Amino acid sequence: MCIFTDFLLSPLVVWPLLISIAVYFIKDLMQGGKFNKETDEKGKVVIVTGSNTGIGKETVRELARRGATVYMACRDMKKCEEAREEIVLETKNKYVYCRECDLASLDSVRKFVASFKREQQKLHILINNAGVMRCPRSVTKDGFELQLGVNHMGHFLLTNLLLDVLKGSAPSRIINVSSLAHTRGEINVGDLNSEKSYNEGGAYNQSKLANILFTRELAKRLEGTSVTVNALHPGVVDTEIFRHMGFFSNFFANLIFRPLFWPFIKTAKNGAQTTLYAALDPDLAETTGKYFSDCNLKDVAAAATDDQMAKWLWAVSEKWTRPQIIKLD
Repeated sequence: MCIFTDFLLSPLVVWPLLISIAVYFIKDLMQGGKFNKETDEKGKVVIVTGSNTGIGKETVRELARRGATVYMACRDMKKCEEAREEIVLETKNKYVYCRECDLASLDSVRKFVASFKREQQKLHILINNAGVMRCPRSVTKDGFELQLGVNHMGHFLLTNLLLDVLKGSAPSRIINVSSLAHTRGEINVGDLNSEKSYNEGGAYNQSKLANILFTRELAKRLEGTSVTVNALHPGVVDTEIFRHMGFFSNFFANLIFRPLFWPFIKTAKNGAQTTLYAALDPDLAETTGKYFSDCNLKDVAAAATDDQMAKWLWAVSEKWTRPQIIKLD
């Protein structure tokens, strides 16, 4: 017995135990705020982009659990259907639908909206969640740098084409998933589309700053309509968005670095909490043009308060996306 006790108290046992406890404590601490208010979303119609994995999928899961009718707007329909089936079986809510919407194609966005309007007369919440991060330079079908095109231009068009339904369903909400990376962002007026030079991190930061400038300008344009729009940072979340980052895509680097990062990364479920808070909390019914993180109001970078830049970006985005809806027979 004495030998066993000595073994348990030996450094070989005590230190790994203490380190494990500390790691799990840090992990729990880093999960951020939780949206714990129970709300009844029956009768509410919601669109969530990029919702077949990660934060979007967990957002849909919780919305479905609360009774909402949810449209999963996704590029990959196979993954979308698999995610939908899982969510429907778990929540017993059959009013979850998959619809194709490729934000890298303005034509696909227009077709999605036209199809949605044929099916629904109301839209109470639009969650612009989809995104790409730090990818090698490529362009969308319309010639936009991919991060600018998917993270900003696609959502800009989608939102504008749905404004009439959102206004007709008021009070309604628009949620733009941005990032803390906006604090490092700069709108490159002379090379917005990264044609002269390209830095994958800089392009991502620019697109996330664009999300907040878009939120700010849209909030002003929607004053008096009972349609609110807010942006948020979900945290550093373990999702597929990291797939283009070298130390996560390389097998051996992933083997070494992921365990080191693990305590500081949120789960997808916890990453969805601020989205749910901004979309559902009754206390935010009249809050608009703001930015949240960990279910709390946060300040934005100085560049994100530049009203003139927000107006310039809106004008360019409007010119490039030509937000007129097409009609389907």
